[in-house]
Amino acid sequence: MKKSLLVFSITLALAIALGGCATKGDLEDVQAREKAIGAKADQAAQDAQAAKSAADEAVLKANEAAARAEEAVKSAEERERIAAEKERLAEEKMKLAEEKERLAEEKAKQDEAAFKKSMKK
Repeated sequence: MKKSLLVFSITLALAIALGGCATKGDLEDVQAREKAIGAKADQAAQDAQAAKSAADEAVLKANEAAARAEEAVKSAEERERIAAEKERLAEEKMKLAEEKERLAEEKAKQDEAAFKKSMKK
């Protein structure tokens, strides 16, 4: 009885051990899955690199656009400053013209007064 129990135990252990071993087909399936996973990982890495390149290019274009915008702002500010200066000069010219006109009128009045005074004599 002990012998038969021992034989039965060994047989059961061998059956479990052999049933748990991978067959050649199982190994090939695992290797095929591993290759597929590796290919997917490589593709994901390539996609990530392409996305990074696209993002870097977008950042570069954004920086260039920001630089152009800053230049446009500077240019607009310069044009505004020039326009304000021209306006100030135009106002000064107008004031000078008004002053010349006022002086000319005073001179004309003085001349007329002098003429009248000379005519009275």
